[in-house]
Amino acid sequence: MRLRSLGVALAAAAALIALPATQSPVAAAAGTPLSQGRTATSPSGQSAGAAAACGTGNAALGKPASASSTENAGTPASAAFDGDPGTRWSSAFSDPQWVQVDLGSVQNLCKVDLTWETAYAKEFQIQASANGQSWTTLRSVTGATGGTASYDVSGSGRYLRVHGTVRSTGYGYSLWEVAVHTESSDGGTPPVQGGGDLGPNVIVVDPSTPNLQQRFDQVFAQQESNQFGAGRYQFLLKPGTYNGINAQLGFYTSISGLGLNPDDTQINGDITVDAGWFNGNATQNFWRSAENLAIRPSHGDDRWAVAQAAPFRRIHVQGGLNLAPNGYGWASGGYIADSKIDGTVGPYSQQQWYTRDSSVGGWTNGVWNMTFTGVQGAPATDFATGSYTTLDTTPISREKPFLYLDGSTYKVFAPAKRTNARGVSWPANAGSSLPLDQFYVVKPGATAATINQALSQGLNLLFTPGVYHLDRTIDVTRANTVVLGLGLATLVPDNGVDAMHVADVDGVRLAGFLIDAGTVNSDTLLRVGQPGSSADHSANPTTVQDVFVRIGGAGPGLATNSVVVNSNNVVIDHTWLWRADHGSGVGWNTNRADYGLRVNGNDVLATGLFVEHYNKYDVYWNGERGRTIFFQNEKAYDVPNAAAITHDGIVGYAAYKVADTVNTHEAWGLGSYCNFTADPTIVQAHGFQVPVKSGIKLHDILVISLGGQGQYAHVVNNTGAPTSGTSTVPSKVVQFP
Repeated sequence: MRLRSLGVALAAAAALIALPATQSPVAAAAGTPLSQGRTATSPSGQSAGAAAACGTGNAALGKPASASSTENAGTPASAAFDGDPGTRWSSAFSDPQWVQVDLGSVQNLCKVDLTWETAYAKEFQIQASANGQSWTTLRSVTGATGGTASYDVSGSGRYLRVHGTVRSTGYGYSLWEVAVHTESSDGGTPPVQGGGDLGPNVIVVDPSTPNLQQRFDQVFAQQESNQFGAGRYQFLLKPGTYNGINAQLGFYTSISGLGLNPDDTQINGDITVDAGWFNGNATQNFWRSAENLAIRPSHGDDRWAVAQAAPFRRIHVQGGLNLAPNGYGWASGGYIADSKIDGTVGPYSQQQWYTRDSSVGGWTNGVWNMTFTGVQGAPATDFATGSYTTLDTTPISREKPFLYLDGSTYKVFAPAKRTNARGVSWPANAGSSLPLDQFYVVKPGATAATINQALSQGLNLLFTPGVYHLDRTIDVTRANTVVLGLGLATLVPDNGVDAMHVADVDGVRLAGFLIDAGTVNSDTLLRVGQPGSSADHSANPTTVQDVFVRIGGAGPGLATNSVVVNSNNVVIDHTWLWRADHGSGVGWNTNRADYGLRVNGNDVLATGLFVEHYNKYDVYWNGERGRTIFFQNEKAYDVPNAAAITHDGIVGYAAYKVADTVNTHEAWGLGSYCNFTADPTIVQAHGFQVPVKSGIKLHDILVISLGGQGQYAHVVNNTGAPTSGTSTVPSKVVQFP
């Protein structure tokens, strides 16, 4: 960011501090479908015999059961699993109907025996599930003749269901017995278990934890200047009142409350981010976060002097909020969402900021680009003469999932989608809770193969703090999957693989992790939807929140594209895609990355979009009806000369390019800055390039030359005054066209 010291000497990573993880134990519970497996089919649909490793015991015997309906009180679902051939389950007289059993833990399923009464199913499916809600078919049967039949299956799950679709008689479906067989302990790959403890780098505390201030201080001492180190930490605060603490947050350190509401976790003290480590310059205070708690600052104002990738979410500040470092040095942030600040927010030296769906007691000033949507108490738009862009509501938002305690049980709360939102989402808390046993709790040392196995079983992912090297792409294929990171968990693709692909499905939630490019070029670090995706996800969009990408800085990194969005209706809510301008492994070709964000899907919304330093277009938007609210950009510092970025007769790739074929696009509060340190004589043609059509609208956009290190000739296309010498004064366009 602005005036970062490109040659900053990074301290060697300190030895890891042994910090006991005092989290409450969580029993490892299974609960998860499903590896849909191969099915050996005979003409009748019945097996000739069980697989060699298939056990003879009945895993369903006496287990809890339920059904879509029962004929009467004398034929309950439980009767099909009680081992008594004289009792039965029977359904209502309609299609479809089902009966299911909870096996109690995830099992490798290999055979199902069915004993039908006269009212049997001619067509049915044998299915498995993680949670009794999302089902995968392990076996489809047609032309069945009733009686006793055995079926080989291949898959895994906690729940098994017999789902009847065509009855043989005018009555319902009726089963005397269902027996479920599972693989013996020495057969097949064991399933991945859900739940469990939170690993060595999660520090769970309560108000009675001894030496709590010392714990915060220990981690801060290690992480304060550890910008490119491997340390990752998450503090989780159980509900209660914490008096007299100051949690200073360094790199890769997150702090969160474990209540369902922010006010459940009260800090009478401070959560502090300052810039003493960098001589009062806060422009490199990246990669940290605070979430889901209340702060009553010890001196009236809490200090949160951050730059990019430092979200402040779901916080109640019972006082004011100071966004500048001590001494009011340079600062380049930042992002607030779903928060209530009772007092005044003072950005002071902050160059830009985006605040969404919150409440503030006041806002004192701004430097270049301060954007607000759905913020009660926000200042009125004054961009022509000032820095404010204010929209009354946010068109679509869905808050980030978060971990919380329900009694002594960990759960993840997944907030509901809001349209035209204004103000905080709590304490109403519309949404749903997922128990931890529906998550694979990923810990350092986990392999991509195991992660993908967990996903195929139907588990969600909770990445605990750590650095994870991937030798294959993580494939998220199931609708409504949650991938949540703690403590800036970091994914590093090796050998040129992509880090993560998301299928073109509804409702995936990606949140709270960093993707760090590997040394061999990846095509795309994060891809949402395969090329050509066309499904409508407007009712249940995929969200990408606090997902950050880094190319270089911690060492050489290469990726042609950082993020590609092919699916429709995706919401990108706060990201920083950064081709490093400092650290190690930095150079025009050493950490080459052509594109930051490429959007091919339609109706994609970006709220809080930070993209910097890419070799070509930082953002290339090719989908229809896209919208961006707040964009912050710097062009690459290290462009060797104008020839290196000249294309189609234009000097420089626009920071934000809307494809010529697009007919409808709208954006608010956009800024691009240049700092061509390698060749200050470069004059970039424009910061923004869009087709001139009635459906293309840009509001409140600016370009700035940082201290005269290069210039812009125009703001958008050939419109807007050139930047002016060394004055670091914005050139603005309030409305285009």
